Amino acid sequence: MKKIVMKFGGTSVGTGENIRHVADLVEQYAKNGCKVSVVVSALAGVTNSLLEVACQAKKSDINHIESFTKKILQKHLEATSTAISSNQIQKEVSQIIEKTISELEKILTGICYVGELTAKSKDYVASFGERLSAPIVWGAIKDHKLETRWFTGKEAGIVTDSNFGEAEPLMNYTTHLIRERVGPLLEKGVIPIVTGFIAANQEGVVTTVGRGGSDYTATILGVALQADEVWIWTDVDGIMTTDPKIVPNARMLPQLSYQEATEMAIFGAKAMHPRALGPAIKENIPVRIRSVFHPENEGTLITKDSDAKFSGVVKAVALIKDVAMINVGGGGMVGAPGSYAKVFEVLGKSGINIMMISTAVSEANISMVIRRNLVGRAISTLEIALMGKGLVSEVTTEDDVAVVAVMGANMKGTLGVASKIFATVANAGINIRMIAQGSSELNISFVVKEKDGSTVVRAIHDAFGLDKI
Repeated sequence: MKKIVMKFGGTSVGTGENIRHVADLVEQYAKNGCKVSVVVSALAGVTNSLLEVACQAKKSDINHIESFTKKILQKHLEATSTAISSNQIQKEVSQIIEKTISELEKILTGICYVGELTAKSKDYVASFGERLSAPIVWGAIKDHKLETRWFTGKEAGIVTDSNFGEAEPLMNYTTHLIRERVGPLLEKGVIPIVTGFIAANQEGVVTTVGRGGSDYTATILGVALQADEVWIWTDVDGIMTTDPKIVPNARMLPQLSYQEATEMAIFGAKAMHPRALGPAIKENIPVRIRSVFHPENEGTLITKDSDAKFSGVVKAVALIKDVAMINVGGGGMVGAPGSYAKVFEVLGKSGINIMMISTAVSEANISMVIRRNLVGRAISTLEIALMGKGLVSEVTTEDDVAVVAVMGANMKGTLGVASKIFATVANAGINIRMIAQGSSELNISFVVKEKDGSTVVRAIHDAFGLDKI
């Protein structure tokens, strides 16, 4: 009997109708003999609004708290009444929601009076999105006359360190607890529903596992319950060769390796966050990206091996906008041990993540790509820390750029891939501003002017025949 962990994202549970559809899907597979476990995200947009209201509460805006909790209560009660037909189950779920909202209001009021929002309390507030959506999904599945039970990640047994906001699961202990608490229910045919994103540290304090958190919960559960596959239900058919808004004839990729999926996720493809893929990679559990709106499609399968049927070299092209390029140069950097380290340290201490790096063997210049909204902070930080100290003499930026990333496992060891890519760009009459390629050879990334980004993507997509996949 196949064991499947199904994760449903914010869009999948965005409305009462969508939640009803989720319950239909779960029923279909459960009645076909699958042992199904469910992981749910918060309703679309709820986590962001929770974090916004927490920041406003810190500024002692108590009036906004009451209007916000009324609005969010209404949203979840409406979803409940649409998703569940049984009055009795509706009543049970509504009581859970009202009690949870009451707790949320108290927490926000406390933040308001203290005037402080710590990483710990921020995680606690963020946890309410999933704590409100999971009971509705539970009620909708129960409404289908299926045996089910819902847990928070904490109750299911997901234990992490105390790095609030980006907590790391303690996998051995977590696996033991999940098998003890959730495993027996699954064996009896009960459908466990677990809140994504939420966990707890060893003291029982609520933590969250950061970006891609619900996907991470799904792969953790998949490992602990020894699932055959983890399915990520989303609003797209699978992972595409490129953005269909740029290339209308972009195709869905039937299969990717873990490495390829990691590369694509980093560059913003509708894939899983690399952290979330970690447990699946370690235990070699296949992950499938599927569309909740087109369940007849098999989606994209992510496994240890690349698609054996795929004979091409390049598999996908991504365009990353909203980025900027920073160039740091100076004669003092040449031959000075640790000069690059100082640049990275200055940016790291300011909370600025470097997405891409390129440097020449002369050591006189280093180019970096960062998020565009961080440019002002990056320049001022670098100038204050490094200029006029004999190391750096120049800091310049270009903020009208975009990154093009060309990816595929078969690129490794294939001669002439880079030359074909750059010849294609040159033939389109476009200049490249910066190039980076990792030793994995799975990815060549380069910077062009933002206005040329879509043209480059279309040209490369066409040159490598990606519309024929």
